[in-house]
Parts: sequence; structure tokens; C-alpha cells
Amino acid sequence: MVTRIQSVHFDADLKLIQFIEEKLSTLDHFLAKSTIEAKVVLTLEKVGKIQDKIVEILINLPGRAVVAKSRNKSFERALFETLQSIKRQILKYKSKIQEKQ
Repeated sequence: MVTRIQSVHFDADLKLIQFIEEKLSTLDHFLAKSTIEAKVVLTLEKVGKIQDKIVEILINLPGRAVVAKSRNKSFERALFETLQSIKRQILKYKSKIQEKQ
């Protein structure tokens, strides 16, 4: 799976990018080979003195786009929460596909 990572309001360092790619690779066994691309948007949002980190993941599946978004104090925690949501959506999608067959 090809991963496109976009960072908004900051420049993501190599360590963060590698961490994201490593965690997204765990989705490969959930997805069919037809899934070609995952888009990850990292946003740093400043609200007063607090800086929230937002992670949004978009994966296009045949007939449906899977999207999840999470906000936390660290990108790692936000990524974990987003991946949990993506996994649930993918499993639900796969069960609906199997029911139709």
C-alpha cells in the first residue's frame, strides 16, 4: 500500500513518518490488494497555549471510502485511536461484502 503523508502547519520529521508507515503496514492483512493508497493528514492546531495534534486517515476501498479522524496531545496516540477506528470500519465493510456473496 502506498502511503501519502501531508503535514499541515508544521514539517513532519523522518521519525514520525516512519512510525506512521510502520503502523499503517499493519492494515495490509485486513485489506485486499486492490487498495492502492492511504492518505494521512497530520495537523497541528494551536488553541491558546495548548497544541492539539490531529490525525486523519483516508483509504479508498472498492465502492466506499474509509475515513477516520482523531485529536490528542500526541501524534502517536491520535494515530493509534484513528487506526482502531479504521480497522473497525474495514472489518465491517468486509463482513458486508461477504454477506452479499
